[in-house]
Amino acid sequence: MAADAAVIWDVDGTLVDTAELHFQAWVALAAELGKPFTRADFAATFGWRNPEIIPKLFGVAPGAPAVAELGDRKELLYRAAAQAGVALLPGVRPLLDTLRQAGFKQAIGSSAPRANLELILQLTKTADYFGAVIAMEDTRKGKPDPEVFLLAATRLGAAPTRCLVFEDAPVGVQAARAGGMRCVGVTFVGHHPAEALRRAGADLVVPSLAEVTVAQVQQLLG
Repeated sequence: MAADAAVIWDVDGTLVDTAELHFQAWVALAAELGKPFTRADFAATFGWRNPEIIPKLFGVAPGAPAVAELGDRKELLYRAAAQAGVALLPGVRPLLDTLRQAGFKQAIGSSAPRANLELILQLTKTADYFGAVIAMEDTRKGKPDPEVFLLAATRLGAAPTRCLVFEDAPVGVQAARAGGMRCVGVTFVGHHPAEALRRAGADLVVPSLAEVTVAQVQQLLG
């Protein structure tokens, strides 16, 4: 039954945990601008795209050239720190393997810039698992809009109703459900409590992807 089904992975907080690297990059950028950046700012915008975060937090007009320039600067800081090494979260590689063996198509659906995603896939040696990688540059709207996941489904040739998304943020869960997809919420990195993921519409919430089996994925997809 997996031949027509797909799994779409969010990256930060689901595939890997580089949240602290992102936070420190934002802090460094804010310091260069003489602006504050707090843990609360980070939590409130986690899962958003830079074109939404920068106007919200730094008062730059949406669409202004400075938005892209500041976003590029922040991501350079992030990638420099990530070069030191990034590890997959518990259970991820075995799940990638068993899903592939069961015939599931797999894709990345992320709010992150493509260069970040390519670096993460390179460092974790996981690029071969994914038939499509949808990044910030591919979308016009960020989560909770379903665009990123719908585009991933299209690239894989899978109907949205035959797709399941792995997410760790409520906006990502909302995006999956808005796209007509099933969703598993993961609380391992601890940014959002299980109840917040359930309220957002997660079909299943787990503390770690080590607890997810192919049989559960097949069951969720009916």
